[in-house]
This record gives sequence, C-alpha cells and structure tokens, in this order.
Amino acid sequence: MVTLRLPRRPPSNAALLVGLLVLIVVVPNVRQAAPLPLIELFFDAVLLTGVVSVGPGRHRIPFGLLTFVTLGARWADIILGHTGFVLTSAALSMIWVAYAVVIIVPALFLQRQVTLDTIFGAVIVYLLAALAFTFAFGLIEYSVPGSFSGLPEGMAAKPGLTSDAMMYFSLVSITTMGYGDIVPVSELARSFAVLEGVFGQLYLAVMIARLVGLHIVHERGDDD
Repeated sequence: MVTLRLPRRPPSNAALLVGLLVLIVVVPNVRQAAPLPLIELFFDAVLLTGVVSVGPGRHRIPFGLLTFVTLGARWADIILGHTGFVLTSAALSMIWVAYAVVIIVPALFLQRQVTLDTIFGAVIVYLLAALAFTFAFGLIEYSVPGSFSGLPEGMAAKPGLTSDAMMYFSLVSITTMGYGDIVPVSELARSFAVLEGVFGQLYLAVMIARLVGLHIVHERGDDD
C-alpha cells in the first residue's frame, strides 16, 4: 500500500508550484485582456515565492540578490524597452531559473523519505527546466530572427516576457510530444531543442527511480 507522509504545515514548495502552474496555464489565456504590468506581476510573484521556498542556507543571500536584480531588469525592459534591457531581462531570468534548479535538485537527492513536499519539488524542477529553455529559445529567436518556423507573428519580440509560443514549444520539447507546428530551423535552435528533450527524459527516469527507491526503503524500514 502506497502512503505519503503528510506534513503538519503547508509544504514549502507548494506556493512555488502553484505560481508556476498559474504562469504556464493561466497567464497565456489572460495575456490579451490584461495589461502588461499585471502580467509581469504574475512572474514577479514566482520569483519572490522562489526566494521563500529556498529557505535559510548559503544560497539565500546570493539568490535573493539575483532575484532583486532580475526584477529590476524585467521592469526596466517593460518601462524602457531598450534592446539592452530586453536581452538582459531574458538572460537574467534564465539564470535565475537555472540557479533555482541548482538549489532544489541537490536538496531533493538529500531527502531520505518521500513526502508531499519532495514530490512538489520534483515537479517544480521539471517545470523550471521548461521555463529556462523558454527564455533560451526566446533569446535565440530575438538574436537571430527566423530560428524557428511556425511562430505567431510578434510572439518572440520580447524574450524576457515569456512568450506564449516559446513556452508552448518548450513544454512540447521537454515532454517530447513533437506536434511539429513550431519547428526549430537554425542549428543552435535545434541543438537546444534536442538538449531539452534529452534532459526531460533523463530527469523523469532518474527522479522517478529515486523517489520509488526512497519509498521502498522507507516502507521496508517501517516493516522492520
């Protein structure tokens, strides 16, 4: 019988997971109706929630500083719209997401039992990886227009603002569904698409094996 140890308080990763799901599922459906600053607040909430989820430790200060700088660059991109701010915003956002993955993954592998928070953390890493590649694809298309075919016109003009088309393509790539409506054309775009697909499959295989192994060991320990 499969049992999960439920925490006495809300899991620290729960808020970040909810924020990511809102960013992926809700934001694309309200983008046309909501003003850009309001859309940006959704992403800002994800950044701030990520800082809270990290908790105390050696990463707290550098991650907090990176978050502050990233927020400043993103709002400068919205207000000023200069090319330099566009690229800086996207690059810092990608670095923030990658740093969050670097923080969360070791913490997951240090866990000795499977809890609801552990499962949330594993899902968060998967979604953060897709978000990181979203910014990477946006930067590629912004730097070399035409790197992807099938993009809605103007969707990749702001790589730092999580283009819906790039988010969709990233999620399709990491899950290896490959619908073919958006296709990488340039060599760099193809390389990143393949890299994301390989990462997605390896991550699922390794993480599921890890979680199942921990659960089996924990159950055997309880039986003994």
